[in-house]
Amino acid sequence: MSSISLRKIKKSFGALTILHAVDMEIDKGEFVVILGPSGCGKSTLLNVIAGLDECDEGQIVIEGKDVSGLEPSGRGLAMVFQSYALFPAMTVRRNLSFGMEIAGTPKATVTEKVAWVAKLLQIEALLDRKPGQLSGGQRQRVAIGRALVRSSSICLFDEPLSNLDAKLRAETRVELKQLHETLGSTMIYVTHDQIEAMTMADRVAVMHKGKVEQFAHPQSIYEKPASLFVAGFVGSPAMNFLEGRMDDAGRFVTADVPIDIDGYAFEGARPSGEAVLGLRCEDIVVVEPGTPRSVPAKLAFTELLGADALGWFDCLGKRFSVRLGVEAARSMHKEVGLRFDMAKASMFCAVSERRL
Repeated sequence: MSSISLRKIKKSFGALTILHAVDMEIDKGEFVVILGPSGCGKSTLLNVIAGLDECDEGQIVIEGKDVSGLEPSGRGLAMVFQSYALFPAMTVRRNLSFGMEIAGTPKATVTEKVAWVAKLLQIEALLDRKPGQLSGGQRQRVAIGRALVRSSSICLFDEPLSNLDAKLRAETRVELKQLHETLGSTMIYVTHDQIEAMTMADRVAVMHKGKVEQFAHPQSIYEKPASLFVAGFVGSPAMNFLEGRMDDAGRFVTADVPIDIDGYAFEGARPSGEAVLGLRCEDIVVVEPGTPRSVPAKLAFTELLGADALGWFDCLGKRFSVRLGVEAARSMHKEVGLRFDMAKASMFCAVSERRL
């Protein structure tokens, strides 16, 4: 039984459809990240799960129970918002305990849970402070703690790290992942940040225009994106793309240059017609000009990134990014050849934009 089952969820605001028949099965104890750009419907989907928005069609089933018509309080979920939403006049201790007190939880249980979550999140020294006396990272811990004291088996996070600086985001990512491993709760986390998705998730649901383009393990999404959108959205730098067509000999032709694609594993029969070839920067090798199975390229510039470097090459009418060693980047010739690792490439239908 899935912890959460979303069945054909549709949501519109007036004439604008936000969610198009979204289907997802989320397992118990899983850390799922919903990833996508602004306006793709990811926060709306989270609000529908929480009951803050009603779905127009479809079912939300939690632990085998249809909760589609229930109020948020009846769904047994805890939620952490982007804006923290702490009570400014209350101390951290009261922010953590207030919800339990309103629900009539016995005082001894409230005290025990506040002490437990304060120790877990390392905010024991902050209990008598007010939110205005805390840093952004400390406020976020309090917001997470307020959700955890409800002892819900499912926690929802709506871009909780977006207000933090880069260093604090990295630290809090680690803390959240460790927290998930400690508690074993089901967590659904919304973000537009692919680094958060790739480092934290058991599975990632990539959304685009109200649809789930791919729902899979982060590495599967990176190595075998299911669509052209996923391929371009996930990865930094973005995947290199070449537009072309499949010829009668089974080769990929771009800019009137045939490219041997032996080694690529098509998911069905070898197709014909317009196609797009995609290559990650680490799946392209710089070779001597004229090397067999290579295409000529010219170095535009390099970027030193510390442990490695990126070379940017003009090739076949496009600018390609190629991951290089630092020493190789420093001594790179202007005229080179590029050889593509077709076993790691991605190909997409130019019409449907789905993986071939």
